[in-house]
Amino acid sequence: QVQLVESGGGLVQAGGSLRLSCAASGSIFKIDAMGWYRQALGKQRELVASITSAGSTNYADSAKGRFAIARDNAKNMVYLHLNSLKPEDTAVYYCAADVGSESASGYYDQRYWGQGTQVTVSS
Repeated sequence: QVQLVESGGGLVQAGGSLRLSCAASGSIFKIDAMGWYRQALGKQRELVASITSAGSTNYADSAKGRFAIARDNAKNMVYLHLNSLKPEDTAVYYCAADVGSESASGYYDQRYWGQGTQVTVSS
């Protein structure tokens, strides 16, 4: 089993910044892509940013120029720096990781999700 634990959410005024962190632990052989998704009240979950193990990044249009994703492969962690926050960024932010693990049955890949962390931006 693999666990993802997010931290760093909170309440911030418009224009402010936050840093989200996500730590992966458990039965990990390797981690491929890691990413951050968000889900606002009444809306579908959407990709915010992702990063491969080699460091290639991908951002949603709403995140480009304001958010930055980074990872520490040695620590199995991924970060999301949120800058110039807007009220429309208010959502629960989820960490996701594509993890390869080994078991008695052999090697397998699975996507794992964190429990989510609330980001609230006041106007």
